[in-house]
Order: sequence, then C-alpha cells, then structure tokens
Amino acid sequence: MGKAKRKGTLAAAAASAKTDAMAQSNPFEVKVNKQKFQILGRKTRHDVGRPGVMRSRAHKKRTQTLLKEFKERGKSNVFKDKRIGEYDNKISPEEKMMKRFALEQQKKFEKEHIFNLNEEEDLTHYGHSLADIEKLDDIIDSDSDTEEKGMLSEELTAAHFGGGGLLRKKSLTGQQDEASGQTKSRKELIEELIAKSKQEKRERQTQRENTLELTEKLNSDWKEIQSFLLHRTSRSETEKQVEEKPKPDEYDMIVRELGFEMKVQPSNRMKTEEEVAKEEKERLLKLEADRLRRMRGEDELETKKTPKHISADDLADGFLLDKDDRHFLSYKDGKPNIEEDENERNEKEEEGSEEESEVESESVDSYSDCEDDVEEAHISEPQKRQMKCNKKTLQTKGQSSAREAAKLELPYLFDAPDSFEQLKALLSEKTVEEQLLVIERIQKSNHPSLAVGNKAKLEKLFAFLLEYVGELACMEPPELKAIDSLVPTLYNLCQMFPKAASNHVKFILQDAVHDLEKIQEVKGCMPFPGLNMFIYLKIIAALFPTSDFWHPVVTPSVVYMSLLLTKCPVTTLQDVIRGLCICCLFLEYVSLSQRFVPELINFLSGILHMAVPNRKEQGYTLIYPFGSIKNQLDLLVVSEKADSETWQKQSFPLHMINRLKEKSRTEMNHLRLSCLSLCLDLIKRCTALYGSLPSFHEIVQPIEILLSGHIPVKQYPKLLQELCDDVRKQLKVKGQYCPLVCEKKKPVPLKLFTPKIVKVLEFGRKQESNKKEQERKRLIHKHKRELKGAVHEIRKDNQFLARMQLAETMERDSERKRKVKQLFSSLAQQEGDWKAMKRKKF
Repeated sequence: MGKAKRKGTLAAAAASAKTDAMAQSNPFEVKVNKQKFQILGRKTRHDVGRPGVMRSRAHKKRTQTLLKEFKERGKSNVFKDKRIGEYDNKISPEEKMMKRFALEQQKKFEKEHIFNLNEEEDLTHYGHSLADIEKLDDIIDSDSDTEEKGMLSEELTAAHFGGGGLLRKKSLTGQQDEASGQTKSRKELIEELIAKSKQEKRERQTQRENTLELTEKLNSDWKEIQSFLLHRTSRSETEKQVEEKPKPDEYDMIVRELGFEMKVQPSNRMKTEEEVAKEEKERLLKLEADRLRRMRGEDELETKKTPKHISADDLADGFLLDKDDRHFLSYKDGKPNIEEDENERNEKEEEGSEEESEVESESVDSYSDCEDDVEEAHISEPQKRQMKCNKKTLQTKGQSSAREAAKLELPYLFDAPDSFEQLKALLSEKTVEEQLLVIERIQKSNHPSLAVGNKAKLEKLFAFLLEYVGELACMEPPELKAIDSLVPTLYNLCQMFPKAASNHVKFILQDAVHDLEKIQEVKGCMPFPGLNMFIYLKIIAALFPTSDFWHPVVTPSVVYMSLLLTKCPVTTLQDVIRGLCICCLFLEYVSLSQRFVPELINFLSGILHMAVPNRKEQGYTLIYPFGSIKNQLDLLVVSEKADSETWQKQSFPLHMINRLKEKSRTEMNHLRLSCLSLCLDLIKRCTALYGSLPSFHEIVQPIEILLSGHIPVKQYPKLLQELCDDVRKQLKVKGQYCPLVCEKKKPVPLKLFTPKIVKVLEFGRKQESNKKEQERKRLIHKHKRELKGAVHEIRKDNQFLARMQLAETMERDSERKRKVKQLFSSLAQQEGDWKAMKRKKF
C-alpha cells in the first residue's frame, strides 16, 4: 500500500511539473489586452495575460495549504519545534547554537548543585545567627518572667544529669564538714541546691517588685511635672477659637443627614387584593361572633396575662430581643428630630405602664381573694347569702346592659341586597357614618375573590346606590351630605366593574331622555329636569374621563346637556338658574378637552339679552329657545336702583333647582343680579377657554354688542360694573385674531460673498453631490468587488477539494479492485492445484 501511494504522489508531482513546463512554453495561451488610446499617467495592469501560468500557481498554492489541511483534518497530534530561535530569522545559526548550549549547561548545573547551600548567605533564627547560636555564647531566655527555665546552674545540671559524680568530686575537694570532718550525702546536697534555687527566685521577685515601685513613682512624678509643663489657654482664647470656628455649610449638613439617615430594611411581601379581602372577611367573622356571643349573654373567655414565676437562680439565658429599640438620628432643617423620639418613648412608657397596671391589678385581685377568705370567716351565714344575691343581681344587670349594647351595634356581616327595597331598609333610620359603614361591610363581606356570584351582587349594588342617590336628591330638603359621602364608594365600584357601571348610567340617561320626549308630546315643550339629574351629571364627571374624543357615557351626557340648552324654554327665574347650572357642568366637562360647544355661547348670550330693558335696536339675532319667547324676555331686568346698591355677591343653593320659594321684590332683584354675575363669570371662563379659536370674534359678537350699549351697566352695583369691564376687555384682547397671510412680493435676499464653486466633470466616474457620498459609493463598489472575488475563490477551493476527494476515492477503489483481483487469482490457482491433485489420486 505504501509503495502504491508513493507511486501516486510521484505521478502527480510529475504531472504538475509537466503542466508548469507546458504553461511556460505554450504561446497560444498568452492573451494580450490591447488599448485603443494610450493615456499619460495611467498605469496599466494585465497587459499580457497568461491564464495557464496563473492557474498552475493557484493549483500549487492550494496543494501546499488547502490540501495539507484537508489531509490533516482528522489528526489531533501536531509537531511543534520549541528549539530556541528556530522560527526567528533575525538570529544567525551560530547564535542559536550558543544560546542552546548555554541553556543546556545551566540546566545541568542546577541539577548537580540543587542541594548545595551558598556560603555567603547567613542563616538566622529569631534574629540571631545560627553560627553564634552553635557557639553557645548566648542562650534564648524563656517567655516566663517568674520561672527561668532556660538557665540552669552548674550544680543542678551536674546533680540531675551527671549522676552525682561531679558534685561528689567537688564536695571532696572543697566542701567538708569542719566540725565532724565527714562528707555530705547526696540527699543533703540536693536539699541545699533546692534551697539555694528558692532563695535566688525570691531575690528575683523582690528585685522585680522594687522595679515596679520605682516605675510607678517615676510615673507619678512625671505627671506632677507635666502639669507645670502644659500651657493652659485662657477662657477668652477658647471663646475666640469657638467664635472663629466656621459654621457648617449646607452641603456638609446634607452629608451628615445622609450619614445618619435610616437604612432601608427588607419588608414583608405585599399582599394581593384577594389575600387582603380574605383577611378582612375573617376579621369581620370574628367580630360578628363576638357580638352574637355578647347578645346571648355568654361570658368571655378570660385570657389575662399572668406574671411568669422567675426564680432567684435564673440567669436569663433565654433572653431574646424581639425588637430593635435603637433610635436613628435624623435632621430636619439642620436640627435633629427630637420630638419624634420623645413621642415614641412616651408611647412605649404608656404601654409599659399599662402592662404594669394589669400585673398590679392581677396581684391585687389575688391578694383580695385571701382578704375575702379572712373576712368570710367573721361573717355569719345569712349575711353570706345576702352578699351572694347582690353579686348575682349585679352580674345579671351587667349582662343585660351588655346585651342591649350588642343589639344596638351594627352587624359586621351583611348579605348583598337583591333589590332596592332591601338596600333602603338597611340604610333607613341610620346616620351618614353608619350608612357608609354598612355599605363598606357589604363590600368586604361580598368581595368578588371570596365567591363566584359576588361580582354580580356588587354590580347590582352599584345600580341600587345610584337609585338611592336619586331618591336622596328628590327629598325635601335634599340630603347633599349623604350624596357627597357616597361618591367615593361609587367611584371604587366603578373602578372594579367599569362595563357594568357604564351600562347602568346609560340606562339612567336613556330613561331621562324618554321622559323628556313624553312630556314634549303632551305639553309641546321640554322642561328642565330636577335636581336628581343634575346630581347624576355631576357624578358622571367624577366617575368617567371627560377628555376622551368619544366615551360611551360622557358623550351621551354631553348630548343630553346640549339638548336641554336648545330645547328647554326659559320661562321663569328658576329655569334661568337651572340653565346656568347646566352651563357650569358643561364647562367642567370641556375644561380638559377644550371642545367647542356652540349651545353654551348661545344660551349665555340669551341670558344677557334678558337683562336688556329696551329691545328696539338690536343688531344681533336670537336663536331658539330665546327667539320664540317674547313675553318672558325681561326676567333679569332690574328697575330699582336701591336694590342694586344693597346687593352682595352670593352663590346659589342647590335646593333652588327643585323649588324656588316666594320672595320679596328686593330679594328677587338680588337674585337677578346674582344670575347676571354668574353669567358674566361663565363668559369670562369661555373667553379663556376658546380665545385661541380663529372665529372666536364672530362667535362672541352678540355678547360684545350687548355689553357695549344695550345692558344698563351703570345702574348695576360697582362689583358687577367692574366684572363687565373685565369681560369686555378680555373679549377685545382675545378677539384680535390676525390670520397668516402670504406676502405679496418675494423678499430680496442679501448679497453673499461666498465664492462660486464650479465642479469639473470627470469622464468615467460617477458624479455625486458631495465628497462624503462619493466615498460611500466607492466603498460600496469595493465591497461588492471583494465579495465577488471571495465567492469566486471559495468556489475554486470547493472544486479543488472535490477533485482531491474524487481522486482519493478513485485511488481507494482501484486499490480495492486490485486486491480483489489478486484474491480471486490466488483462489483460482488453489482450486486448480486441488483439482490436479485429485486427478493424480484417481
């Protein structure tokens, strides 16, 4: 196999060499690119093309790079030459050899002398040289001050470690008993040594004590001397230094506040709406059970706090801090907050005093039982019976009073009403606060998350409350306080069920429109509605957004109000008040969206027309409902000047919408002036709202004419005259509208001194507006060209690899065919030999 491969590679190398020779020698493959014109300064490339030569070079390059990678694609071992300077062309071969030899010698030296110590280095132990320590010149003392274990006397060492020979020898030479002339025994010598060591120890102790005494005396003397050496500053100097100390800057104060600010502590998870509703329902159930128990007269389970017995030997090992009682210092306007800390302390002191009083009362009760036992011993049996009867009567009276109080309390759980009569029965004969409490408990007892049908019940409750509000408005006098307190409840229910709330309100508006149409069929005209519809319109503005372009509730409400201003005739002073109230509601609806309402301007101009005494020369036209009314056009005319002098500005009570009481002539004139004042205020608000409209001057032209000369402003009070002047000035300022108009002549531009740049067109290049665009186009063109070249090269690489794979496959197949052919031939030869042998036998 190896020989066949070598033959194949040799054949391929020979073929490639042959193609190179043919490419160099074949003149028919040479391509000459001729030029029509020769241009100076232009470099020409590829004048003569040799595709065969280029093709052979590319093939040779691919065989050296791509074919090598293809053959080594499944191999993981790579030979890397890590010799010094092998891939560095800047180093000569002699230098490479020198460096390699030096590194080899260095490694050899390190291996031989790895355990040799350098003689120049001086080794130390605890700061002392090991050479000095070996000489035994200095011995390291022990850490203990009382017992010097490191220093042993010569005698003690000889006695313990020398076997006593040295001591005996020394005693024979110098220490003999003079009296008896006998030598000392070993035991006596050891006792002497022990006594001597104890004596030395006592001496060292006394010396140490003397040293300590002298040190303390020296310290006390130094303190006395130091008091004379210190320079004491006078009080005046200290006061000057305090005065010279700069005051803290605002930035420093803020930094200190931030430093003492309370750090954020982790809090508990916020509960969901369903969890809050469930906890509230459980609380109400518990309170209702307590109330029912009090009504039945059952005793409450006494769960009083009893003081826990603590023995004298208790070490309070189980003491735990339940709360962090540390106070955080905070500043406000540069001063520490002390009031809050004092309040917290007072609260804690009150709690502690309450607990102490409870414990004292319990202890008193416990002792009182003992006193009662002592007293009962001296009381006769009839007196005891009488005392028991008195106690029973007092207990029964207390229970009866508790039952009555429990009966008077409101229940904590309510079922949702199924009809308006049930709701009315629940809320009747109760104060406003109690009514709100009942409605709140109905909502909490029937929250939508507690049961499946509670959502429909609360939707019905919203409808019943709306009906109840209408009934409160129709009372005499109307319960406006109760209506005002019910609005937040209606808002909460509307936020919970917006679709059902909008449907209920739409039904109310539909019923109101149907009622007006029926009355118009009977009487021929539409009257203004009662106070209940005004309340409903006011509640709609509070419940729903009025700034939307179209809303399913607000848009019908606006249409309903415009219907009232255009279809309802103004025949009485009460109709004037009702119309002005509708105008106020209109402006509340339109304040955010700034939607123009022509019915509003028309009604206000008609109200001003009713205050004109002489109507001969008008100069303006009236629109229905004021154009058809002729007898009632002087409803706001004030003839007596004395009444105008006593007039004071006041607001209208809402009960006037339902019924206007009979009043005197002066009061009626005052009411007319109040209507005029309210009308002028509304005109002023309309001017501020619609003053930016282009056609505003034409819209308010009737009002300007009425205020300029038709209305007798001089007969009105001074406050009303000033209001008329303000409205007139505001109308003039807002009415001056100058539309944008194109100029007749085109403005002549100023002469500029910038040079005129003429661009020279170049042949063969794309002309663009600016240099940046040209650069961008050039880069795009270059990118496309490079991309095409890369794609072309990738295709050639793929073709080359495919040819190599095909050649490899064909070579494997030919080798396999050869081997198979060889096997078949050997088998045929064996078969022939076997047949020949068989013939010879037979």
